[in-house]
Amino acid sequence: MRLAAEVSKAMRNRIIPSISLIKLSPLPPPEAVAPPSIRQFSSSMSTSTHNPVAVEMIKYATSLAREQKTEESYARGLLVLEQCESTQFDDNSKGLVELARSTLMFERGLHEAAIERLGKIQELSLSSIAIKVAASEALGGIYLEHYQEDAASAVADLALQIIGSIRLEIGDVGGFEILETRIKALKGLIELIRGNLDSAHSIFHEIQGHRFFIGNAALSYGEYLHGVRNFSTAKELYKKVIKEMSENKGFCDPNNLGACNMAAEEVEIAAACALGQLEAHMGNFNDAEEILTAALKNTEERFGAHHPKVGVVLTCIALMYKLKATVERSSSLLIQEGLFRRAIELLKAPPLDVDGATSENVYRKDIIAFARGGYGETLSVQKSRKAEGERLKEWAENGWGNRCMSLGEALELSETSTRVPVIDTRICRVLL
Repeated sequence: MRLAAEVSKAMRNRIIPSISLIKLSPLPPPEAVAPPSIRQFSSSMSTSTHNPVAVEMIKYATSLAREQKTEESYARGLLVLEQCESTQFDDNSKGLVELARSTLMFERGLHEAAIERLGKIQELSLSSIAIKVAASEALGGIYLEHYQEDAASAVADLALQIIGSIRLEIGDVGGFEILETRIKALKGLIELIRGNLDSAHSIFHEIQGHRFFIGNAALSYGEYLHGVRNFSTAKELYKKVIKEMSENKGFCDPNNLGACNMAAEEVEIAAACALGQLEAHMGNFNDAEEILTAALKNTEERFGAHHPKVGVVLTCIALMYKLKATVERSSSLLIQEGLFRRAIELLKAPPLDVDGATSENVYRKDIIAFARGGYGETLSVQKSRKAEGERLKEWAENGWGNRCMSLGEALELSETSTRVPVIDTRICRVLL
């Protein structure tokens, strides 16, 4: 039995057409299973090669899907990948195709279908553990986006079990320490979301000095440092991630393999958004505006102007303007109102008569509550719209689920605040 096979089995035959207001059905944690035979894995990450024809077809299919960003264009891209997989005879190339298929499905909101494809990877007889780790990281990312921290943790634990068994048998060769660092950082992110800051600190402290502390791992650690106001180190990490991701987006670099909300492009956008938020928290509003505006453009180019992910970035920008107005004692109510309103629209927020406290199935609930809370405060200072603003704030306060700070604390930051909220655009969650 392979890593996350139990998750895959539970998700099969349950693909749904739309999940804008639906949370993935809760799943039992994957069972602890015996790792596969060590001999099936490559002893050196550099020896894992992929069919160059498959790589070119993946590039073509991805370009085809994203060119128009329509249901039809994505269907054509996925069809190319399906045909590509059917012509592959080695499981490593098939695994690479499945990473690409899951990513395109994820981008179109077919998250359960993406989980199924990622589960298929765990059933392949791969020699490349890097592909399995990329699939595990992506599975964890999807579960975190859907508030299923236990399932994400179980996936990470199983991945660490396999990597640990490999290292025990063949030693620290072949670059397995890089992959172990990635999964441990995922565990750190999970603990951060759960509000277990001491556990998160312990995990990140263990791996922070590792020379392969890059990509998703470095971003997650940067978000932790950012949240606890270690701004200088967080800024260095964010810039490091942006530089690395912009320079390395290949399909075959085992350090860079990723899928779904943990793919390189998503990581680069998330790091830029985090850096923009950090500059705002430091009072560098001109830099924050420039960075977040560029991130918005990149998000629209990647997902399309009407994608909910754009609403997440717009929320970051609206909150930046709100903080700027507070610090500079200025007014930008019309700008804030327009940004919050557009963000809420793109996030597909439920009607206000759906009680925030009972709206467990609302997708991206953290971000919606944050945006509605900010929008409510913007309206409440206008006498003619105070009642509307109070209603928005009530929904947001009821819907806010962050375990480390209240919505009021997140919206009313000051220099004495010991923590600041950080929006992670990868998983559409509010951290700290």
